[in-house]
Amino acid sequence: MATFKAIVIEKTESGQKVALTDFAEKDLMEGDVTIRVEWSTVNYKDGLAITGKAPVVRRFPMIAGVDLAGTVETSSHPQWKSGDKVICNGWGLGETHLGAYAAKARVKGEWLVALPRSMSTRDAMAIGTAGYTAMLCVLALERHGITPDRGPVVVTGAAGGVGSVAVALLAKLGYRVTASTGRPAEADYLKRLGAAEIIDRKELSGPARPLAKERWAAGIDAVGSTTLANVLSMTRYGGAVAACGLAGGMDLPSSVAPFILRGVSLLGIDSVMRPIDSRREAWKRLETDLDRGKLQAMTSEIGLADVIAAGRRIVAGEVRGRIVVKIL
Repeated sequence: MATFKAIVIEKTESGQKVALTDFAEKDLMEGDVTIRVEWSTVNYKDGLAITGKAPVVRRFPMIAGVDLAGTVETSSHPQWKSGDKVICNGWGLGETHLGAYAAKARVKGEWLVALPRSMSTRDAMAIGTAGYTAMLCVLALERHGITPDRGPVVVTGAAGGVGSVAVALLAKLGYRVTASTGRPAEADYLKRLGAAEIIDRKELSGPARPLAKERWAAGIDAVGSTTLANVLSMTRYGGAVAACGLAGGMDLPSSVAPFILRGVSLLGIDSVMRPIDSRREAWKRLETDLDRGKLQAMTSEIGLADVIAAGRRIVAGEVRGRIVVKIL
């Protein structure tokens, strides 16, 4: 029987257990494409799944990991053939469908995006769901008419995965970026990514006023809760905030004032069920608009055996930038 190593989460009477163990290929779920997984990554959602701190996993046993890049091994889907290089993220991977922290994955062909020609599979996972989500946020702000001449853009949780890529993307596109972080030691890192100003997250963590002094034309928020409420209250007339995360909580203690008195828009960004055309657009833009040198500078590498510890660290706020996971 063919087996391979995988990070498997199982349900227990006291909650869940997670371990690097052998997994039988015959137990992979249905799908028309089987992939040799080469690289994955550690996102905040992966940390939540591994630690069980949020109900991310809804099927047990579950192979964790919401992101993969690799090579098609077999396919009965008309779009893909053996040898194709592909990316898969979202669609319930690592939540309801066996995920990426394994040597093999079987998925639906319509979930896949072709690896951009100038990227390696490692590059794609250095970007991962975090970077792809950051690009979706930038695209949403652009569609709303937020151009660099409108004023500065604030990025919250800036030293994290989404935040790091968002800072680098916005800076390259010509925006003046204000980076909010609770880690003052990361100021030089954020400036190297392109941030023009660093602020302490404490400026955005207290109770939000209905309307505060207008500071930014727009924002990208991965934190939620009072941070997002404060960003909304400080956004300039006609501005917009792209919200994509909940590291600070799922609540939003705000008011209608920013929306009805300043015309501010709150743009919700989902990456999991995003239509395929939107995914292709995001990856195409990432190929051209993300400085690969900055991507390399924000990326560290681990092996599959190190994933569980990394998942705990990312939930504890101890991870800077991006982590790639070498599978094969």
